[in-house]
Amino acid sequence: MAADICIIIPAYNAGRTIGAVVSGALTHCPDVFVADDGSMDNTGDSAADAGAKVIRIPFNRGKGNALKVLFDAAREKGYEAVISMDADGQHDPDAIPLFIEKHKKSPHNIIVGSRMAERDRIPRARLNSMQIANFYASLASNQFLEDTQCGYRLYPLGLISQLLLTTGGYVTETEILIKAGDSGNHISFIDIEAIYNHNGSHFRAIRDFSAITAYVISYLTIKWIIEGACPDRPYTYSRGGVRDRLARNRVVNGLFQTATVFTALPITLFFWMEYVLFGPFINNFASVRRLGCGYLKIAAATYMLPVMLAVLFIEKLLDIAGVQKGLTDAVVKKFYRNVWNPEQGTAAVRP
Repeated sequence: MAADICIIIPAYNAGRTIGAVVSGALTHCPDVFVADDGSMDNTGDSAADAGAKVIRIPFNRGKGNALKVLFDAAREKGYEAVISMDADGQHDPDAIPLFIEKHKKSPHNIIVGSRMAERDRIPRARLNSMQIANFYASLASNQFLEDTQCGYRLYPLGLISQLLLTTGGYVTETEILIKAGDSGNHISFIDIEAIYNHNGSHFRAIRDFSAITAYVISYLTIKWIIEGACPDRPYTYSRGGVRDRLARNRVVNGLFQTATVFTALPITLFFWMEYVLFGPFINNFASVRRLGCGYLKIAAATYMLPVMLAVLFIEKLLDIAGVQKGLTDAVVKKFYRNVWNPEQGTAAVRP
């Protein structure tokens, strides 16, 4: 067992599964902290009976808030790193030693479980949305991210302390990856099993994916405003900077995110013009230039987003009619490839 690492589990209405998850985790780590996020069942009692230290949150406030509460609890107990797991049984506790071993080699890296080695087991619609999310979150974090939606992760708490986490819900996990990567930190990945059971996930595809998308678009807008005007500056996040100041006012932040979503296409065109016209003189957009693919490929992917909505609608109608065409798969493969590696689906080198 690793004495400086504990397990943290955000849990909401997970009474059926949380006990087994806690018991499995305790075979690999001395402490398991569970945040009972305003559950209306016996989640907290089941976790406590299994041996977890339970923090009861009176009202459901979402996964992001629960993670922040758990980070603070682990830090107060003197832990240097935490491994986060979901409460629904979709993360195999026996993979915990893989995270610990990787952490020994790269103690300052966030380590994320990647299900991409078993992509055939991931529901097709979910896989396509994951690959689009991976494409844009990777751009924001200055490195290829294999799986941005997996909650099975190891977080060094020293690194977490360098980030001001301002989002909630499922967006927080994406916020952590982006801010960590965009401040110069590396994010590592290990292969884990892709488990999809019938216990039910609280992730709501349309609502939560839309919230993540809006955050990433707004983040990239500020990132590329900075990169477009500054030479040789691929890393643009610093705690308390312009993004964090915007987030202090919920109304202002919401309006800004909405504005960036609806103006994403003209802003993309503006950035492309900056890239072409000023790049030879000031080497702007340093993070994009390191890729070697040019900004035009990124602009094309962004302009395809409205088309993707139409393709999704058409494919849904075809599915109802019993016709399988794979239109969405083709568009995703064409426009949202891994620009860090020419082979689609091939993981980048893992240090």
